Amino acid sequence: MELRQLEYLVAVVEEASFTKAAARLHVAQPGVSAQVRQLERELGQSLLDRSGRTVRPTEAGAAVLPYARAALAAVDGARLVVDELTGLLRGRVAVGMVTSCAPLGLPDLLADFHEDHPGVEINLVEDNSDRLIAALRAGRLDTAVLGLAGPTPPGIETETVTDEPIVAAVAHGDLLAGRTGLALDALRDRALISLPRGTGLRTCLDEACAAAGFAPRIAFEAGDPNVLAQLAGRSLGVAILPGSLAAYHHATLRTVTFADPGLRGRLALAWRGEGPVGPAARALIDRARRTLAPAARP
Repeated sequence: MELRQLEYLVAVVEEASFTKAAARLHVAQPGVSAQVRQLERELGQSLLDRSGRTVRPTEAGAAVLPYARAALAAVDGARLVVDELTGLLRGRVAVGMVTSCAPLGLPDLLADFHEDHPGVEINLVEDNSDRLIAALRAGRLDTAVLGLAGPTPPGIETETVTDEPIVAAVAHGDLLAGRTGLALDALRDRALISLPRGTGLRTCLDEACAAAGFAPRIAFEAGDPNVLAQLAGRSLGVAILPGSLAAYHHATLRTVTFADPGLRGRLALAWRGEGPVGPAARALIDRARRTLAPAARP
């Protein structure tokens, strides 16, 4: 019995076709058929039902399949362990990010990681925090930089990257310009400019307004915080922004801080607390924790 035979058997079952399995494995279809038949002769049982339009496992084939998959997984695991020990990482890492994390240097982090580990395929997606958390839990992502408004979600481990005040930002001629210690209730009747639902900042705003006894009147929503700043700078409403981003747009905006305890938002590096994490993903998470930590930035 050879590992190649087990690999071919698994591929045929998963594709329900010898032809599709051969295409997936990049080998000739007769070779796949011959190796599976050789395996059947060695085991003394027919493993596949070839009588229908699609190929299905027989009772014996269904019984063998978990062992075949386990054997192949064990071989892959052995290779990964050796690769990790020798520093020759390979595999795939899926990363998520929110729009507002751009200043943290994530592109540089991924580029440096790729330079050190060219055998690792890196995928990056952008989404809101709620969907990134769901993707982490489902195993579609290995790690993500996301916004948090409250406690860390169950099943997720995090390390805070930034923790800063959330402020109101208005055009220079606005009646609120120059005020400090603003009560949240002062925004009850104002047109607000905010990130969409599902983001950490919006969750923080919605929860704070609910606690103050009103629902925020959101006039404009955009996924890019810089767009929010531009809208506020044109006197279209009060933008709810991270303090550092509002300060960056000081030429067109005045920052208005909220009264104590105020609002705060966090960006955090997140990963699954449970479940398998491959060597490549572990290596990237470890590097991200070192690189994106507050002490690593000026």
